[in-house]
Amino acid sequence: MDDRRTVKVSKYLSKHLRHQPDRIGLTLDEAGWVEIDTVITAAASHGFRFTREELDHVVAANDKRRFAVEGSRIRASQGHSVEVDLGLPPAIPPAILYHGTVARHLETIRTEGLRPMNRHDVHLSPDRETAARVGARRGRPVVLVVDGTAMHRDGHVFHVSANGVWLTQSVPPRYLRFPGSH
Repeated sequence: MDDRRTVKVSKYLSKHLRHQPDRIGLTLDEAGWVEIDTVITAAASHGFRFTREELDHVVAANDKRRFAVEGSRIRASQGHSVEVDLGLPPAIPPAILYHGTVARHLETIRTEGLRPMNRHDVHLSPDRETAARVGARRGRPVVLVVDGTAMHRDGHVFHVSANGVWLTQSVPPRYLRFPGSH
């Protein structure tokens, strides 16, 4: 499977397992799971064909481990805009977490902090490199530093997804360090 095909199948799965399952007639269970055969059949009936082998390749090859497979079911690891409960227990975050963004969002972030926007949670990375890659999807990346210790101490709840992404409802500005600030 070539890289372009891998990306195309991955984006299709992300769109329909995270944001628009009903667009192709999928019904996710309360935790976001759906039968793999159901996904393949629904996609084919809507003009996008892929095999179980291609799906398995996308799941295994994805460097961000965007998808989880359990038996005959698949779900997106996080990033849903549709209502799901991933069943992740609360977790104690690392002292420092990172968030990748771009400069055009900094003014809003300085006043409002990080908000989930159309997702359930704010996504944070455990390392600067991952955050930079996330920010680079929208332009020249800016990496913000999040004080995980202070947030946890002050009662903010964190969860960590199966692929290592840290999730929290929001990050108020007082817990953020911006480039050039100390």
